[in-house]
Amino acid sequence: MINFIKKKIALIWAKKHVKATAKFKNNAVEDQHQLLLSLVKTAEKTLFGRERNFEEIKTIQDYQTHVQIADYEELKPYIEKVKKGQRNILWTETPEYFAKTSGTTSGSKYIPISKEGMPYQLAAAQSAIFHYISQKNNSDFVAGKMIFLQGSPELEEINGIKTGRLSGIVAHHIPNYLQKNRLPSEKTNLIDDWETKVDEIVKETERQNMTLISGIPPWLIMYFEKLIERNGKKITELFPNLQLVITGGVNFEPYREKMNELLGKPVDTIQTFPASEGFFAFQDDYTKEGLLLLTNHGIFYEFVPLDTYGKPDAQRLTLKDVELHKDYALILTTNSGLWAYSIGDVVRFISKDPYRIVVSGRTKHFTSAFGEHVIAFEVEEAMKATVEKFPAQITEFHLAPQVNPAEGLPYHEWFIEFEKEPADMEAFRINLDEEMRRRNTYYDDLIAGNILKPLVIGKLKKNAFHEYAKSEGKLGGQNKIPRLANDRKIGDFLEKLKS
Repeated sequence: MINFIKKKIALIWAKKHVKATAKFKNNAVEDQHQLLLSLVKTAEKTLFGRERNFEEIKTIQDYQTHVQIADYEELKPYIEKVKKGQRNILWTETPEYFAKTSGTTSGSKYIPISKEGMPYQLAAAQSAIFHYISQKNNSDFVAGKMIFLQGSPELEEINGIKTGRLSGIVAHHIPNYLQKNRLPSEKTNLIDDWETKVDEIVKETERQNMTLISGIPPWLIMYFEKLIERNGKKITELFPNLQLVITGGVNFEPYREKMNELLGKPVDTIQTFPASEGFFAFQDDYTKEGLLLLTNHGIFYEFVPLDTYGKPDAQRLTLKDVELHKDYALILTTNSGLWAYSIGDVVRFISKDPYRIVVSGRTKHFTSAFGEHVIAFEVEEAMKATVEKFPAQITEFHLAPQVNPAEGLPYHEWFIEFEKEPADMEAFRINLDEEMRRRNTYYDDLIAGNILKPLVIGKLKKNAFHEYAKSEGKLGGQNKIPRLANDRKIGDFLEKLKS
């Protein structure tokens, strides 16, 4: 009886919520305009606002004139002041949290989350679920057990500001009505070692009525494989009432085939687009491609055509100016004090009524097929340190992920053309992997957690990169081959040129 009432209430809430969201879907352009002016007005007396004469800003064009696009390094001096306890710097109040992330040239990033910003992170996740319930006209899963694979909720403090990974922060805000259904236990969630943690999660959940499972795709795959190994059953055999899988963090498509294989039969899937900087979009129709852009959640969006991104005269477009099926660098202004912030993601609109996007890439070459956010600086420094130690000489190299190997765990493959090979190639490989783990904490977590195996070296014959450049019509001093990729387009070509 209790479960019947719970499902009925969830369905009523969902229908009511989706009906209420029609307004923001229809008024996105005007809402965005008013939001920006409100954010600017609120922050007029902050250090950042005073330096840029916020009191003079009356239009979007004024804002774009006064506030230039910035990345983390450019906002870092202000964030350092906040970390030291100074107030009224980027936003009127001290942040409630710092979401600590990896991936810059100077170590970890500390992304402020204000008291105003935190509720939107939670509301977006809730909205995604409500849209699914309303469309499906079925809320059966709320009566079962739900699991959210996430980082440790243990937080440290920096001058009174609680600091940790976003997933750990969010864990402290799960509504009470979900707590009884939520797994794993707090004791298991606090385990630092990821492989140990997943083993305990498997033990806690394998006999439960799991109906909703959420997490980053590679983490889900690891969890599913361990369940199958222990029980000898596909996931939908083990959890016959499993109704919904929610993913985020990385593009789900490369994992879809593997996921379906482990599940045993199709399960409804919702893709989301959360980040430490905000929760931007979710799949409001689970049967169709595209994520609904959240235009009334405390974030003002600008879009720079990717082919002009980084140029002094690059246009900064708002929603009313974007075109379908064109790539844009995503720029954010948030109610947590990020101003014209370039997050590094590239999006493409596939609908303008309402505004729906797909995440089409990154503004810079990168490798993040498993959520590791490896950047060029990290791989170049790791290679430099390893080459100097052995010694060896490198002509060129390229890193590509192998998401679906023929056997074993996924891995990073480094295609290397040596001018002078190291005397001990295996020792060179091990050292290179260790150098990468030191520089990127997410990569280290993935290796330590047995989600990835240590890197593999693909040794190339002489002039391999020359042949690739020639094949692409990119011979010449100004044409650089990307050191990093998030796919195997270059890697598949180089595969044919191994020595």
